[in-house]
Amino acid sequence: MTAAEGAASKREVVPASLRQQARIVQVIASTEFKLKYSDSALGYLWSLLKPLGLFGMLYIVFGHFFKLKGGIAHYPLYLLLGIVLWTYLTDATMLGMQSIVQRSTLISKLAFPRIIIPISVTLSSAITLCVNLVTIAVFIGVNRIVPGTKWLLLLPLLLELYVVALGVSLILSTLYVRFRDVGQVWELALQILFYASPIIYPVSFLPHWFRLIAFISPFVQIIQDVRSIVVPSAASVTAAGIYRSSFGELLPIGVA
Repeated sequence: MTAAEGAASKREVVPASLRQQARIVQVIASTEFKLKYSDSALGYLWSLLKPLGLFGMLYIVFGHFFKLKGGIAHYPLYLLLGIVLWTYLTDATMLGMQSIVQRSTLISKLAFPRIIIPISVTLSSAITLCVNLVTIAVFIGVNRIVPGTKWLLLLPLLLELYVVALGVSLILSTLYVRFRDVGQVWELALQILFYASPIIYPVSFLPHWFRLIAFISPFVQIIQDVRSIVVPSAASVTAAGIYRSSFGELLPIGVA
């Protein structure tokens, strides 16, 4: 075999391998999404009902009882955006954390890169996120908000959210193989992060010193950037505003 033939052979093998791995990811992700609601009476409707149920409860408590809806423009949409993005992060990381252990039989029988498992699981949760984005689109229409060219920036923000979820899942799934207490620790951490992040309330409710800490979190940066695009208002504070520099966005993005 000549050097040219060998190089050509390598070029053919690599794309074929990548296509095979992409096919495995697609099959596992679609199967996970189908199995998630296969035995339930409402099926895929649960992917909509769960975030909407949480939204309804929080809106009644904080929107009506605590009167937050009067201080934030389009508060229902503001709240729903935070809940939908948070639901994805929670589902993706919890499922990703257990993904390697739950598929130990599959891993022992087939030879493929182990990273495919958490990638597939987080993509399965991303399908649910896409379904929930339809609900957000309905709220946008009800509020008569007209999309602009700036909305194209939502795509890289959603990609960043996926990268964050995948990165956390890779760390947790690795630790969970040996230390099952990681599951309890992460569940507690999610509860703390939910109330420490401006999902329900505006950033202005936080003291200045805590805002500097909160915006180190890529998730806080993402939801605030998304809100600043979809529902621009004084409540949509971004990392650039908190750190008083256009380079302020680089800090949470660097963490991601």
